[in-house]
Amino acid sequence: MRTSGTTTSAAPWRAALTDPGYQAFVILRTGFTVAPILFGLDKFANLLVDWPTYLAPWIDNVVPGSAQAAMYAVGVIEIVAGVAVALAPRFGGWLVAGWLAGIIINLLTIPGHYDVALRDFGLLLGAVALARLAERYRGGRQPL
Repeated sequence: MRTSGTTTSAAPWRAALTDPGYQAFVILRTGFTVAPILFGLDKFANLLVDWPTYLAPWIDNVVPGSAQAAMYAVGVIEIVAGVAVALAPRFGGWLVAGWLAGIIINLLTIPGHYDVALRDFGLLLGAVALARLAERYRGGRQPL
């Protein structure tokens, strides 16, 4: 026999799962956790793309070492950003948005990469939306 406590405690959770805003938060949190970690790991393998070609020459001239060595550092930062989104999405969303802003600036200084910069601007908007939704749904706070 079910107690009324069990039934009522499941109701808010069920309501949260049917809230479109909460669903959007979960989708963005999952995407901005998985994608940066996978792309960060790929900076070490270059399976998806030859990542050093996406580093602007002026940045390559500023950072010590090779472009590939810079990509190793980028990979670590992206992995950390993905973990930050998983653990603290209110902070992680802004971290990813800031990181994407830096990537966009880099890409705008490389002729022929403007389309990727525009795509990354869309991702930046998604990261900001994640941070704002994380504020709304922090600590299991239920939708209004």
